[in-house]
Amino acid sequence: MIPRYSRPDMVAIWSPETRFRIWFEIEAHACDALAELGVIPKQAARTIWEKGKAATFDVARIDEIERETRHDVIAFLTHLAEIVGPDARFVHQGMTSSDVLDTCFNVQLVRASDILIADIDALLAALKKRAFEHKDTITIGRSHGIHAEPTTFGLKLAQAYAEFSRCRARLVAARDEVSTCAISGAVGTFANVDPRVEEHVARKLGLRPEPVSTQVIPRDRHAMFFATLGVIASSIERLAIEIRHLQRTEVLEAEEYFAPGQKGSSAMPHKRNPVLTENLTGLARMVRSFSIPAMEDVALWHERDISHSSVERMIGPDATVTLDFALARLADVVEKLVVYPDNMLRNLDRFRGLIHSQRVLLALTQAGVSREDAYRLVQRNAMKVWEKGADFLEELLADKDVRAALSEERIRENFDLGYHTKHVDTIFKRVFG
Repeated sequence: MIPRYSRPDMVAIWSPETRFRIWFEIEAHACDALAELGVIPKQAARTIWEKGKAATFDVARIDEIERETRHDVIAFLTHLAEIVGPDARFVHQGMTSSDVLDTCFNVQLVRASDILIADIDALLAALKKRAFEHKDTITIGRSHGIHAEPTTFGLKLAQAYAEFSRCRARLVAARDEVSTCAISGAVGTFANVDPRVEEHVARKLGLRPEPVSTQVIPRDRHAMFFATLGVIASSIERLAIEIRHLQRTEVLEAEEYFAPGQKGSSAMPHKRNPVLTENLTGLARMVRSFSIPAMEDVALWHERDISHSSVERMIGPDATVTLDFALARLADVVEKLVVYPDNMLRNLDRFRGLIHSQRVLLALTQAGVSREDAYRLVQRNAMKVWEKGADFLEELLADKDVRAALSEERIRENFDLGYHTKHVDTIFKRVFG
């Protein structure tokens, strides 16, 4: 997590101040439940809340205590006792450190999810706006990087919209996956803390009780969460690479907005490089990489160990902060993307009608020519375009075997661009409703 790729709202979720505040709320809510059950005095629970809510937890002091105790939760509880006074002896009754750490981690992931969902919503809004703007903007579709058949730029953006809609649904499911709370004590048996305490804490924090926690919340939940972030990152990279390809000099069908005063190269003043989408490609690689250690965290020894702990202290902040930044950057790129419809048309006709080969192939088969012979006839004329720069329509009109099956009018009919866009409205209705 570095400032260059961080936004303040997401960073704040992972700050020590936020973490200790959540720890306090977990402990204080547990005290409320214990008081209602008659395990601790109600006045003690009130005192813990009053003094803890008014306090500013001293991160430096907690760190100082931890250097001696070598235990972060004990260091926090010691500092809390300095604030609360004698009633602090009722804090953490029957609980274990994992109850605090795991519940806090899930609270942070839920809060991070809410920001990420809002980020995707902003990206979807930008994609929808630009998709309708270019719904009928004809461009060439490519397969293997080679001209295939016409499509529209709006359809390219509609595809991205549909993909990120799926990303949003997965993220909502991933948020639900980690929305659990564990206040079950050592090895998760509730031997020293009533299950009703867990139910109360979960309700107050907007979570639900973990059915079986074994002292730690099962890490398959977190593996699913970080894997979902990895899939979202891959979708970011897919759109980023599309934009990068479209910005290549010999293509130049779209490009990132180039701001006044912006510089593209320290050596070549003419350069306008796709630096934002290249950056997004790199950030996507990082977010994706965090899914592997999350999956490896699933297998812990017996009821628990802490091999997952160091991993999560890194990937929790880094994955969510990086993805938050990437989604916001991509939304801005889409919003400001400069589109060149005239270049699209020039590129589309660069090979002089070659893109209509399939229509001619189908017309020949419908005229009674076998598919094998039709393919041979069309391909031999298409190769002249590739190799000699010939005009595809003219070659077909001059081919006696083609003319034996198709009239000039029938051949020319197959070069109508509108044929390829007749179902754009149908696709848009499927995507946008």
